[in-house]
Amino acid sequence: MSNAMYNKMWHQTQEALNSLLDKESETVMESQRNQGFIFQMIATFYIKYVQIFRNLENVYDQIVHPQKRLLIRKILDGVMGRILELKHDMVELELTEFHYFDDILQDLKLAPQQLDIPIPKYFLKEKLEVIKGREKILAQILADTGLDMAEKKYSVKSIPLEEAVKLIQIAERARQGRLRAMFMKQIFLQEYRAKQAKFLSEKVADLEAAALQIQKVWRGFHQHKKTEKLRQEEMIFLGMNPPPLFNEVSATIIQAEKVTSLRNEVQIKHEEKYREALVTIKDDLKLIEGPDIKENLQDQIRHWFIECRNLTGTFPDYPHVEEGGSALIFSNKTPQQVTEDILASQEEEEKNKKNKKKAKKPKKPKEDKEKKNTREKSKEEDEGWKMSPSVFLPTMEEGNNVYKDMWRNRDESWNFPQDHDPELIKQEKRKELESEIRIQVDELMRQELKNLKLAVNREKEQPVKAGKKKGGKKKKKGKKGKKGKKDKDLTADRTTESLYRELVEEGLLIRALNVNLSDYIGSTTVHENAPLVKSLLLAGPSGVGKKMLVHAICTETGANLFDLSAANIAGKYPGKDGLQMMLHMVFKVARQLQPSVVWIGDTEKTFYKKVPSAERMMEPKRLKKQLPKILRLLKPDDRILIVGTTQRPFDAELQSFCKVYQKIILVPRPDYASRFVLWKQIIQRNGGIITNALNISCLAKVTDGFTQGHIVQVVKGVLTDRRIHRQNYKPLVAAEFMAALTRMSPVYQEEEESFKDWYAKTPMGKKRALALTGGLAEKGKGEKKEKKGKKEKTKK
Repeated sequence: MSNAMYNKMWHQTQEALNSLLDKESETVMESQRNQGFIFQMIATFYIKYVQIFRNLENVYDQIVHPQKRLLIRKILDGVMGRILELKHDMVELELTEFHYFDDILQDLKLAPQQLDIPIPKYFLKEKLEVIKGREKILAQILADTGLDMAEKKYSVKSIPLEEAVKLIQIAERARQGRLRAMFMKQIFLQEYRAKQAKFLSEKVADLEAAALQIQKVWRGFHQHKKTEKLRQEEMIFLGMNPPPLFNEVSATIIQAEKVTSLRNEVQIKHEEKYREALVTIKDDLKLIEGPDIKENLQDQIRHWFIECRNLTGTFPDYPHVEEGGSALIFSNKTPQQVTEDILASQEEEEKNKKNKKKAKKPKKPKEDKEKKNTREKSKEEDEGWKMSPSVFLPTMEEGNNVYKDMWRNRDESWNFPQDHDPELIKQEKRKELESEIRIQVDELMRQELKNLKLAVNREKEQPVKAGKKKGGKKKKKGKKGKKGKKDKDLTADRTTESLYRELVEEGLLIRALNVNLSDYIGSTTVHENAPLVKSLLLAGPSGVGKKMLVHAICTETGANLFDLSAANIAGKYPGKDGLQMMLHMVFKVARQLQPSVVWIGDTEKTFYKKVPSAERMMEPKRLKKQLPKILRLLKPDDRILIVGTTQRPFDAELQSFCKVYQKIILVPRPDYASRFVLWKQIIQRNGGIITNALNISCLAKVTDGFTQGHIVQVVKGVLTDRRIHRQNYKPLVAAEFMAALTRMSPVYQEEEESFKDWYAKTPMGKKRALALTGGLAEKGKGEKKEKKGKKEKTKK
């Protein structure tokens, strides 16, 4: 796509955003009581914002104009924030993390794939060099300490002597069996050849019969191939089978990728030119227009002195630097407007003095107050649900207004390469230059006003005000000192690099696997919820992809991965002081190198109801009391996410568990549709070729209850190097995968129900249960009223 096409996409997206903001402003004032209607409204806004986000993210990634990109980024951040707010409202309304938008998608004529929220590419692009540098340092530390080699060498688990002897016996017996089989095969072939030779010598060869037999076989084979080809063409024509080169990357896509990379290079060049222009244009304005701006400001302030003197009889007080100086008075105002404001303020002061002299109104008795309270309560009950105020709507509206004023009807015919616009830079830098010069002018004019007061009015400065200010400053200093004592830095004498190295050597900071969220096949709601809050719990059976999601979050956002699992921290930094030092180091490095993910695997061990005797030496509950304190210390601007994963949440104390993890997400086992996609993609990723001989639908149906981990394990076991090479002669069949599946135990219905029962005891689960029982009770009351009404009618 060209620059013009991306500009057109931006204009269309802005128009859609403008209409959506208008609708939102209308619905803020309206109140509703119908919960179904409210959800439909919020969900519609959510889906439309997701479409706007997808378009804006694409435009921001590909557009090359640096000033446009600044505005798009501002609006994009606002849209992202609004999506999170609407998601929060939907969760609060339905009391569940999973929502169904089938009807709305059908009305808006959208596919389910259009609901996927892409990870913004600028997350990694803007700090690509930092991430690469960090990966090099991590690899170097692992290589120096030998930790990466240790993982490779000692990945094999040790087994008991009896098991080892059995394995050797099995292998030796199998070897002897193979040798015996080969020997017997050779004897059989020798006997067979002897029989054939004897038979052929007795039989007289008939050449015509042999030729006829060959013709029959060849014609049958040829016709079979021809029929098969016609059948394939028919299936492709009907749309039942994909075309032959469907899975191969086309030349158009390769060309588009090249254009994208070239566009990124142009973006970088334009950004560099824009930064240089910001400095050079400001310097030029300072030399050319600076003296004129200074004279105009001085004349304006002097005119204000004289007008105030003529109108009020005294010179005005000059605003302090902390208040903004003369900018406080002349913020887009003329001296005449300023003097009018002064006169109006004087009149208001006189009125206030008169009002104070009047007698106070008698207090109303308590009965009137009680009546008022009851009225207010009844009003609140009558009023239905209203949309909560948004933090991000003003940001989007501001960006939208800037777009309307600056870019909607702007003529850019002169700027074909989409470089920066120098006129816009001049407008921006004039304001900066004016504010800088105003500070200097304020100092001069403050002295001039002082001289005028001394000369004309003989007024003196009051030193009391200055003394009060000094006292106020001292109090502030005292407060700062108290804060400093609370936030004690235990490693103030150490660099971030040394702390980083120590955490890597201790195995607390680990390398994240290169996994993308697109590689996770399953429920899309997990993708949306993962990076939203400060602490998150992923609960589900073994093999559903909990750890994979943790690594995917780190890959997509370029985050550091810290491992504070009970098994990993066992024996490290012993004692209370050691634990405090470890947590201090982890979160200090996590803050300085954010974004960061702190992963606690098998987190139920940290909150055990009763520690098993086999794990007591490990001290799994070391972090139990510390985690709530850490969460309180995390500030809103800290990009740190604590993620816990568990496959046995029912072993933990529920109350303390739910206090630490703000959001709990159950990761379910895959359904039929997910299993179908899983089998297909995992087989292809591991080198398998899918043909008509392989019935994937059958595999997906049979593997009900099995998880993603089971399917990956089975596919890797079947698709060995030898089997991959033999696919052209012997295509894959579903029966090959069945044998491996029989040796695995699936997730049974009882285990799944235990997860659901546990979730029902969590705060969100309890709220949902109460809401459902309340809804049923209301339905029951409604049915009783209807029955009573029918009885009364029959009596009449």
